[in-house]
Amino acid sequence: MNIQSTDSQYIANTYNRFPVTLTKGQGSLVIDEDGKEYIDLASGIAVNSFGIGDEKWKSAVTAQLDRLTHTSNLYYTEPCAALAQMLCEKTGMKKVFFSNSGAEANECAVKAARKYAADKKGSEYHKIITLKNSFHGRTLTTLAATGQEVFHRDFLPLTPGFLYAEPNDANDIKRLLDEHLCAAVMLEVVQGEGGVVPLDAEYLAEVQAIAREKDVLLICDEVQTGNGRSGMLYGYMNYGLTPDIVTTAKGLGGGLPIGATLLGEKVANTFTPGSHGSTFGGNPVCCAGALSILSRIDDELLASVRRKSDYIRSSLEGAEGVCSVTGLGLMLGIKTKRPAGEVIKECLSRGVLVIGAKDKVRLLPALNIPDELIEKAVGILREVCADKADDTKKTEKSENTEDA
Repeated sequence: MNIQSTDSQYIANTYNRFPVTLTKGQGSLVIDEDGKEYIDLASGIAVNSFGIGDEKWKSAVTAQLDRLTHTSNLYYTEPCAALAQMLCEKTGMKKVFFSNSGAEANECAVKAARKYAADKKGSEYHKIITLKNSFHGRTLTTLAATGQEVFHRDFLPLTPGFLYAEPNDANDIKRLLDEHLCAAVMLEVVQGEGGVVPLDAEYLAEVQAIAREKDVLLICDEVQTGNGRSGMLYGYMNYGLTPDIVTTAKGLGGGLPIGATLLGEKVANTFTPGSHGSTFGGNPVCCAGALSILSRIDDELLASVRRKSDYIRSSLEGAEGVCSVTGLGLMLGIKTKRPAGEVIKECLSRGVLVIGAKDKVRLLPALNIPDELIEKAVGILREVCADKADDTKKTEKSENTEDA
């Protein structure tokens, strides 16, 4: 089989795939069909928290496969209950709803916020404020929640009831809450798909205070920032926030699809039997994998994430061809003088997998990536970033000489 041509013929044309067919991997190394090895700084877009083929994760998953693969939510299962308990104990949240993806987790958050507001204040209090440049998913409702028109234009009309505030402008949040009947404010503490842009700490504190004052819920979308990625268990913890609802997915499953919506005290009992559901949500195998991941995200690991983040930042900030480095933990965006697409392509050719986020190169390595692989990959990235910068200097020098 020619995998790439077969894919092109039979898979919906929604992805601009890189011209590489990956066949196997271990940890933070992956290998293509020609035997070429790559250092993986993308980890499946922040999914493979402990890399590929992690032995403890595999053992947990395969043991559950031998016991029970799926039951639906008509019955109780141990992995589902144990994972919900662990999530609540680690965050202080009160209840969990399990789904299959980040978009579904965010859909659940929207439903919870609207039902809570309707029960408490009336159904007219249904609007939800999100931020411009945000990204919350690809369903019609989470597209509507996403504050980027580029994602809207092909799928209108979208679900109504969303308002978009300027990031880092608390007065804009106040204005919208004064002008509209709202249920919640929903945000990412780092706008990942928006270019790996962290929000200001002072702004986040103000938004939380405003939400409390106006009696609307605060929802933190931790789909990408969660599960140790930011250097804390969840990104909002870097800022001392106490959200009413937290959504997460990606790295929670370590490679299996799972989403979770964590409900705080106010909304813990908003859902009632039949008001929401999911056939595959809380699947025992996915929950077993997530338990393995979550149980190992401890203080020691988080400290190592922060240390590795500091190393990457110090190696790239001020380097030739690098304009800036943004992000938190091992979720970093590199603004380069060369077009990001060129840098990504050349890194690929030199055996390093990185991805993009708007006009930046995005790094999302496994949380436990070995130091020697980081050093090697960052060294290659520095060289790639500097290549065009050197060419630009040569061109400028030549032009200046000609002008003289």
